[in-house]
Amino acid sequence: METRIIKDKQDLTYLKWSHARSSSGTAGTFLKSESLLGGKKIYYKLSNFDPVNGVVGHECINEIIVDRLLTILGVEHLNYQLIHADIEVEERVHETWLCASENFKAKGESKIALDDFYRTNAEKGESHYDFCVRCGWKEYIDRMIAVDYIILNRDRHGANIEVLRNPRKHSLRIAPLFDHGLSLMYSCASDEEVNKFDVMTDKRCQNFIGGYSCFDNLTLLSGKKVFANELKMDDKDYIFDGLDGIISETLIEKIWEMLYERYKVYESL
Repeated sequence: METRIIKDKQDLTYLKWSHARSSSGTAGTFLKSESLLGGKKIYYKLSNFDPVNGVVGHECINEIIVDRLLTILGVEHLNYQLIHADIEVEERVHETWLCASENFKAKGESKIALDDFYRTNAEKGESHYDFCVRCGWKEYIDRMIAVDYIILNRDRHGANIEVLRNPRKHSLRIAPLFDHGLSLMYSCASDEEVNKFDVMTDKRCQNFIGGYSCFDNLTLLSGKKVFANELKMDDKDYIFDGLDGIISETLIEKIWEMLYERYKVYESL
């Protein structure tokens, strides 16, 4: 799926939404749906949803921002589309922005969460990180750790990393990076909260690899640079292209400050 923003409002009221609580313990409900489009399964998700006020979060906007960031850095990831749409939840129509993505499984593949795969295949006393290294995923995991620090991802639990298996081909691979909604300043509901947000803060994160600190987890990289490309000042225009009017200029400027300043910390290691 091509990364893009669809600003013309779509009628997606036919989608049926299921509730999924945030695994990180944050307040709110996150709704998901799926459909078949041109023979392909498409997955949809909403930002934080309140039954009274509708969609109140901006997690879906975070997805496309991180999508573009990872494209710049040369990191394999799931591509998202940000869609302006009418949806229907519990017989009420809401106008919102939502995310869409394609199924990243190839034909014949099944998926298993990394935490489950670890429980059934790890050696006694083997750390989550060392297990991934033994499986041949060191480069992937190192990049994930660096990305999660830059975006302050608070939700990289063991089910947000997936292993894809094809029994017939005897193949095993780790899925492209996905699900970055609970990152950046997702908890800020107003420009006032955005202005108060410390972009260098190290909030407690739910990480399957390493500990609860995205900054401390950088020590696993041993000072090694893990990205194929660099983040540069002129990348800002690409990352935020088309987002004016969707999120505030205050939020755009603060997110860019966060990305660039935290990237410089990674570069200085």
